[in-house]
Amino acid sequence: MEEGKFLAEYQPLVYSQMKKNVEHERLAHAYLFEGDNGTGKHEMSTWLAKTIFCENRQANEPCYQCINCLRIEMNEHPNVQTISPDGQSIKVDQIRQLQAEFSKSGFERRHQVFIIQQAEKMNPSAANSLLKFLEEPPGSFLAILETDSVGRILPTIQSRCQIVHFTPLPKGKLREKLQNDGIGQQTAELLASLTNSYDKAVEISQDEWFNGAKDIVSTWFDYLRKKDPQGFIFVQKKLLAIAKEKGQQRQLFAILLFYFQRERNQFLTQGLHAEGLNRELELILQAQQKLEANVSFQGVAEQLTLRIIT
Repeated sequence: MEEGKFLAEYQPLVYSQMKKNVEHERLAHAYLFEGDNGTGKHEMSTWLAKTIFCENRQANEPCYQCINCLRIEMNEHPNVQTISPDGQSIKVDQIRQLQAEFSKSGFERRHQVFIIQQAEKMNPSAANSLLKFLEEPPGSFLAILETDSVGRILPTIQSRCQIVHFTPLPKGKLREKLQNDGIGQQTAELLASLTNSYDKAVEISQDEWFNGAKDIVSTWFDYLRKKDPQGFIFVQKKLLAIAKEKGQQRQLFAILLFYFQRERNQFLTQGLHAEGLNRELELILQAQQKLEANVSFQGVAEQLTLRIIT
């Protein structure tokens, strides 16, 4: 999807404001884009670079087809530099190399863009080197820092940037995007109930434990809805084996909550009463609270099962 279309759909307020800034030539010299992974930070960075260099820009929107747009898309434009972590961090040599590239002769001095992805991973030397670069820029340029952890960016760097917040994707939009990317409807709905982050949702969807767990919890849900005493035995035979860690235990209850909420929504859509489901949802929420209060997972799961089936 072209960056402009993505941003118009998923970050309309940020997109509208940045288009106005381009139109009125009010772009800041440095931006700090902060928000969850997958919310459009890098799409905005790329869109800005293409908009600045596009040879056929119309209505402050790049054409996506000219040589400059294509070179930026392929990370081959000499005046657009992108830095990402080298291993676990962004190192000072990467920032120095950036400075060297921008100091070379032959560049169009008024059109230089650099993008730093995962900027919170700059080591102290790299951060200090970048700070000097922002304080004494080699001519006109646009600096864009992307981060999902703004608190880890030096306050002195933050103060030299205009901070732009990218909101989490709405549940419906996240679900739609996941489905468009090949994830099934039910799994997309489940993932959207677990996280607001697209990247996190994709990461969860590819996790072997999650894919096994959601099927096991689905079977547990069926036992509970049928008031089947096998649900109690199922806790011991299946759930305990996949609930070794606290995070896994939390996610099992979150998945169960999703199944009951989906059932309740289907009842309401059909005009049916959902008092029993409301009670079961309350019991699951209480179980989650007990788990957070460090009551054992087995005890909480077994008690929940008994309260629902009896």
